[in-house]
Formats: sequence, structure tokens, C-alpha cells
Amino acid sequence: MSPTIAEVRARSVLVPLSRPLRTASGSIPAAPLVLVDVRTDTDVVGHAWLFGYAAEMLAPMVALVGEITPALLGQSVAPVHRMRDFEARFRLLGMQGLLGMVVAGIDMALWDALGKVLDQPVATLLGGAPVPLRAYDSYGMVHPAKDEAALRKSVDSGFSGIKIKVGYPDPADDVAVVRGVREIIGPDVELMVDFNQSLDPPEACRRIQRLEEFNLYWVEEPVAAEDLAGHAQVRRRTGARIQTGENWWFPRGLQAAISASACDFAMLDIMKIGGVTGWMGAVGQAEGASLPVSSHLFVEASAHTLAVTPTADWLEYLDLAGPVLVDPCRPVDGYVTAAGPGLGITWNEAAIAEFGA
Repeated sequence: MSPTIAEVRARSVLVPLSRPLRTASGSIPAAPLVLVDVRTDTDVVGHAWLFGYAAEMLAPMVALVGEITPALLGQSVAPVHRMRDFEARFRLLGMQGLLGMVVAGIDMALWDALGKVLDQPVATLLGGAPVPLRAYDSYGMVHPAKDEAALRKSVDSGFSGIKIKVGYPDPADDVAVVRGVREIIGPDVELMVDFNQSLDPPEACRRIQRLEEFNLYWVEEPVAAEDLAGHAQVRRRTGARIQTGENWWFPRGLQAAISASACDFAMLDIMKIGGVTGWMGAVGQAEGASLPVSSHLFVEASAHTLAVTPTADWLEYLDLAGPVLVDPCRPVDGYVTAAGPGLGITWNEAAIAEFGA
């Protein structure tokens, strides 16, 4: 008999980042996380975490978990069925924003619980297996001179890709930083840049053209995420390979981008695409459109879903939750392999008490 859901709870933490993230849209010195627990009637507990982006979002997200989960109690630990229940329940509202994030967190915790009940990694439950995935080391805005040692360490540790954030007020700074980083990492390491939605299409075209000489693997979110026509315009005018997707809500967000010819790559954020269940609904579309799929954040969960993604490309390595995990997911020679059972997540309760928000 399938286990049932006995309790759902959420807690918030504010986790200091060893490498604070500076972007064209603002700085993130610490990671505001919501930790989701789903306890089954057999006392197996599934875990997942959510990234709130701003500390002000933690209390509303925790409260929302409490508001929407009573209807789950007594229901089976069947993530796909529970997602269908959420879709029906919130059809008129739509599941985007904080609601979509919370629903995805519950979905991930359900998959973690199911994997623990069956003593299997989620990747195995999805029909695959944990496999080494090539990862790139993800930086914020960098200063080539000041950050040279860190960048060299990334390359020396085996990373074959480095991503940096650009979009400085002065376009000349974009060029100087990209040139400096390329000189540090050399020609054989892939270099990606992320504008974090900071430009309009004409300015994006001008800046990208100035970066052509640096052989960029992709240019990420040069314009507003929702501006699919703008992304398509930049793609046509520059010939650059455009990456976007971390702000798509559920699989229909991917469908809209494909219809608009907005990108050359798809970057799925497992929290916004609808958890494990939403991810699996999206990757078939990506395969049909021949879009390489990379992950955004959520190293632990994404290592499972990317392992069974037909067009898997890169796993983003940006460790947000490691300080509150017993066994953080670490790269080995530039590759990350999913852990289990479940999603391989176990809380470090002492750290949670220290960082509680």
C-alpha cells in the first residue's frame, strides 16, 4: 500500500554565501531559503529547499505552505497525482509566483520521500540512473585581477565551463571583464555570460557584438525574461547563441519560448518549472525542439532530473544550500553526480538553528 502524507511543514533560513553573488540587478550576500519537509505515515520524511531571492519573501512562502497543504494530508505520496490536484485547485488563479514556487517545493519533497520509501535515487525512479554531469562554475560579477585566484582554482579543479555576470553601466567594462576572464581561463574552457535581464534589445545587440571575439558559449537573458520577442530579435540580429529559461513558469513557459524562437538553449529552474514533475513535462518539448537543456541552481535536485534529460547540456554549480546539508553535493573533476536515496538531501539541524530566519 502506498504511503500517505501525514504532515507538511516549512522553515526559513538565511544562509551566508562564501562567494556573494553580484548581478546587474542587485547583490545577494546571503541565500534566503525555505526548507520543506513532507512526513509520511511511515515516518519517512522527504526534504526539498526553495530559493526566495529576497529575505522579505521567506515569511510569506512559509505561511503559504501552511495554508495550502491541509488538503494534502491523508493523500498518497504520488507526486504526479498531487500536481494534478494542485492544477485543478488553482486553475482560476494560475500557478506562478510564490504559489508556483511552493507547489514545486512540495513536489520535490514528495519525490524525495518516495525515493526514500523505495530506497532508490529519484533519477532511478524516473527511469535512469545517477550519472556524472558536466558542470560549470557559476560566478557573479567579477574583477579579473581580484578574482584571478578563484577563477584559476575553478579551472584547476576540473571545471570545463565558467559563467560570469555582466551588464555593467559602462559597456566598456563588459568588454574589459570578459577579456580579462578569457585570458585567465584560456581558450579551452567554455565561457558563458549572463546579463540578468538588464538591457533592451537594441543595447543588447550593441553589447553582444562587442563581445564576439571572446568565443562565448552562450549569452544569457540579455533582455527581460518575459520579452520573448526581444530575445528572438537579439538572436536574429547578433547570431549569438541565446540562453534563457530560468524564469519560465511550468512547461507552458518553455512552449511559449519555442513558439517565439526565443533561444538556442533552455535553462530550467526546477523551482519555477514545476518541480521534478514539471521538469519531466518540459524536457520532452525541449527534445522535440532540439534545445540543449541546462539547470539553474538547485544542484541536488537538478542532478537527478538532468540525468534523465534527453538533451542534457550543463549543470550549473552554485552552492546555495550546502551549509544546511549534512552531505552537500560537490563536484568531482568538474562533474556532479546525483546522490540518493531520494534527492540525497539530509538537513544539518545545527546549521538550520544557526541560520534560522
